[in-house]
Amino acid sequence: MSRVKRGVTAHAKHKKVYKAAKGFRGRRKNTIRVAKQAVEKAGQYAFRDRKRKKRTFRALWIQRLNAAVRPFGLNYSKFIDGLAKANLLVDRKVLSDLAIHEPAAFQLIVEKAKAAIPAPAEKPRATA
Repeated sequence: MSRVKRGVTAHAKHKKVYKAAKGFRGRRKNTIRVAKQAVEKAGQYAFRDRKRKKRTFRALWIQRLNAAVRPFGLNYSKFIDGLAKANLLVDRKVLSDLAIHEPAAFQLIVEKAKAAIPAPAEKPRATA
């Protein structure tokens, strides 16, 4: 029976790691032991950040909406409350996009939301 030389398999495995480590700095790109660790850690970061990306964008849309409704005398939470009371179901991404690209349409939505919020009752003043 002939002898099995394993260089081809090992070379292919290493090549796969090196390809994933392309662009890394120092020994992280060209030493298999270090490159393996670097690629594994990069994969962990990528997995984590695919989840975080959704949170980050939602936070961005909320900040944009807050800034967009301030000139109308509202803040973000009152605006969202007004939308719910007016039965307007538009998500934050679309609202943020409207605020940037279609200010007239956004203004109509804000006015409807504002109309749905009851006016705050004035507190009676205590006389001393």
